[in-house]
Amino acid sequence: MIIDFEELSSEFKENIKFNYNLKKKNWFNIGGKTKFYYKAENLKDLIKFLKIIDNRERIFILGRGSNILITDKTYDGVIIKLSKNFNNISLLSNDIIIAGSAVSDKSLSDFAMNNDLGGFEFLSCIPGTIGGGIKMNAGCFGREFKDILISVQATNKEGKVITIPSNEINFKYRDSNLPNDLIFLSASFKGYKKKFNLIKTEMENLKKKKEEIQPTSIKTSGSTFKNPIDQTDKKVWQLIKDSVSLEKTFGDACISKKHCNFFVNKGNAKFDDMKKLIKYVIKNVFKKTGIKLETEIKILE
Repeated sequence: MIIDFEELSSEFKENIKFNYNLKKKNWFNIGGKTKFYYKAENLKDLIKFLKIIDNRERIFILGRGSNILITDKTYDGVIIKLSKNFNNISLLSNDIIIAGSAVSDKSLSDFAMNNDLGGFEFLSCIPGTIGGGIKMNAGCFGREFKDILISVQATNKEGKVITIPSNEINFKYRDSNLPNDLIFLSASFKGYKKKFNLIKTEMENLKKKKEEIQPTSIKTSGSTFKNPIDQTDKKVWQLIKDSVSLEKTFGDACISKKHCNFFVNKGNAKFDDMKKLIKYVIKNVFKKTGIKLETEIKILE
């Protein structure tokens, strides 16, 4: 059954767009159009939209676009963007924070600091949103989402809202067993009492450390590959450095000179250019070390 464009336009007005360009919606600045682009104003409208779509289209939830490579072709499905109404943060008790899934990781860490709650400092160095961080168990400097998460509220593609306690989620390194069809709405997190100045100092130290080793203010999209922790003690950047010509480029897609697990769009890189560079690195690392790298960035095609 074909979805009625006019029905969607009539129901959701300016919040539904067709053949919408995604190039400016991600940090790589790469991508074509999507068949549907829907900005969910609130939970009620989101559920209504999901019921109209009735599981007839692929769905992808787009956060800040900081960890994704998008096809130059038209994405045959629905891109959903959660509005500022999913961007609320509140203190539930002395040590528990509730945050909407559209809240940025940096905003959550700042909120925790301003409420004298420790344990969230690492989030200040992660450029994504709460929703994306939960799904992939994002982390850095030895801390991950699983270390602070209490529970997550979500809706499935049928519009049914559920709550999942963190102890029922099987978190792994940069992964979880949470179903791909879940749309995260909010989550609760637990910290511990810590003095504001100590939190601020730790966040400043982490920021400095990140800026020393990672590229900033350029068209990149975070770590390209996961560290193969079950295969070697070496970090993925070491494997790449030992196996690949770091000067290799495909079009305007290149490897960062500052950190070789970060790939860069020098200006006009295409989806295929970046994908060729990814495959080139996977092939050569495997040829040299026998280790098969897995991408940490999401590839939408």
